[in-house]
Amino acid sequence: MDQTKPTTPQVDQQQQNRGRWKLLMVLGVCAFPLIASYVTYYVIKPSGRTNYGALIDPRAYPIPALGATTLEGKPTGLEAYKGKWIMLQSGPSDCQQACKKQLFAMRQLRLMQGKEMERLERVWLVTDGQPLDTTVMREFDGTHMLRVQAPALKAWLPVEAGGNAAEHMYLIDPLGNLMMRFPKDADPSKVKKDIGKLLKASAIG
Repeated sequence: MDQTKPTTPQVDQQQQNRGRWKLLMVLGVCAFPLIASYVTYYVIKPSGRTNYGALIDPRAYPIPALGATTLEGKPTGLEAYKGKWIMLQSGPSDCQQACKKQLFAMRQLRLMQGKEMERLERVWLVTDGQPLDTTVMREFDGTHMLRVQAPALKAWLPVEAGGNAAEHMYLIDPLGNLMMRFPKDADPSKVKKDIGKLLKASAIG
């Protein structure tokens, strides 16, 4: 029995469809590590897994426009550090003992990650326009110090009832989303474990 052979347009369409499927498969393979890591640390919560820091829904807290500048007044923003994990603290330029303690903790937490430390950035968002103590700047060299609009920052950083954002350290993921808040006077060893788990689970940043 004779079978009707596909016409040239039909053959061309079949080849185009096969080409599209191959392209989609290649894109899927390339994107899988990113998708898998995202699901691992945002969605899958195996029994027995605990977090010291409070998880924040990253979809609700992308980096907003904060009117950020460098200490010299040049426009900048947290977007400049996308692709890396960001340890974040905020507060006025008058950096008292609690502020210095947090800056020190962020420096040590980064160092304690060993070979993974290059995946972490430290940022201090200064909420006023007053000069910074040069001693503090020298002591915590390597921390990115940016000035921001205090109202915009207050609207973005979630705090507990009656709390103050300056009392907490926050973590921003490499996609540019706020995703964790650590408690006031946080235990550095527990913070280190949280950060270490995230770095291990994530194929990004």
